[in-house]
Amino acid sequence: MVTASHACLQVLIVEAKVSSASGLRIIDLRLNVAATGNDIVDGINLTIEKGRVLGLVGESGSGKTTVGLAVLSHARRGVEIAHGQIFCGDTEVLGLDNEAKRKIRGGLVSYVPQDPASSLNPALRIGLQLIEVLEAHDFGGSHEARKARIKEMMTEVLLPTDDEYLERYPHQLSGGQQQRVGLAMAFACRPSVIVLDEPTTGLDVSTQEHVLKTIRQLTRDHGVAALYITHDLAVIADLADDVAVMYSGRVVEQGEVAEIFKNPAHPYTRHLVAAAPDIAGKKAIIGLAGRAQSPGKRPVGCSFAPRCELVEDACRVEFPKMVSVGGRQSAACIKATQVASVIVRSAKPESTRKIGEPVIEVSAVSAGYSGNTVVHEVSLTIRKGECLALVGESGSGKTTVSRAIGGLHREWTGSIRLNGRELK
Repeated sequence: MVTASHACLQVLIVEAKVSSASGLRIIDLRLNVAATGNDIVDGINLTIEKGRVLGLVGESGSGKTTVGLAVLSHARRGVEIAHGQIFCGDTEVLGLDNEAKRKIRGGLVSYVPQDPASSLNPALRIGLQLIEVLEAHDFGGSHEARKARIKEMMTEVLLPTDDEYLERYPHQLSGGQQQRVGLAMAFACRPSVIVLDEPTTGLDVSTQEHVLKTIRQLTRDHGVAALYITHDLAVIADLADDVAVMYSGRVVEQGEVAEIFKNPAHPYTRHLVAAAPDIAGKKAIIGLAGRAQSPGKRPVGCSFAPRCELVEDACRVEFPKMVSVGGRQSAACIKATQVASVIVRSAKPESTRKIGEPVIEVSAVSAGYSGNTVVHEVSLTIRKGECLALVGESGSGKTTVSRAIGGLHREWTGSIRLNGRELK
């Protein structure tokens, strides 16, 4: 027989386990447009365990960054945090005063922005910027201890630790190096929670992979709960343990990455997965007709109803409750078990197209700057009806070749022909 006292004790034990395992808990979060009261995001409930990465995905304007900034108890101008709680570890951050908020930002919870260059002070050497982070949060105590911590941080993100490197300015680093410095700053004070807002945007694929590997390693090694905001489903598949899908200010599905990508339970998620490009071969990218409504114009009930194939009258009465569909997966849809019946037009590989005569012919082109050759003996042909992709790491010469073909770069040798006519 279970007595009331035993039941109480069990509840306390469960709550203690949740608290100790959860690095981040977002409970019924709502943010409004301050002037009108229209909700930007509403009913957000997310839990991220220590050492795990949750990917927050959705189209532009769905509220991903708004949620991410709220984790730091911050809202952009014109936006107000209207309701909810956010726990970073055992600390509820929304109720803190301004002084306390300044202390937790960078200490308890850190943020990595989209553009690494804009997040670093261009007038300060990177070593000094790293020292500033530690001093601001009184981390490490003595100056010598902080210098040792800087070397440890740089080693963790696979960057040189010598004084010459630490004396460099941000503009003297590549985009990938700048982002690694940003990660070092974010992890400097051993935060419990970290928010990463599309930190690999603009990086080439190989550099992106190095940065993602660093994020994954640091998160697991230090037991950090990481919220990773992105549009890129391939990044989520590679990096995240769990995923939450946002649409029009609401979380419509969440669960483990493998579960959701294999068997999406919400119609929007199904379309989102189907629209992702496939590196295995060319295919038509299948979009979704219509668009999400902005705050103040969203429909009553399920906000996806105007674009949904399974919509019925009940969908337009109230927003569906999140229901379990097996394992850790849940979806906000009254027809979650029927989503497999949603027909997303198959994106079949394109048939071979008829290719015409050469339009651009590049033969043995070398190009450089101030006498220094950076592109060596490049030859390629682009025919009518054909699309040629020029790929490579940052600094490999892609833009230089493009500018030479377009007549925007003067310092080159070789042959470039347009419709059979020599351009030089």
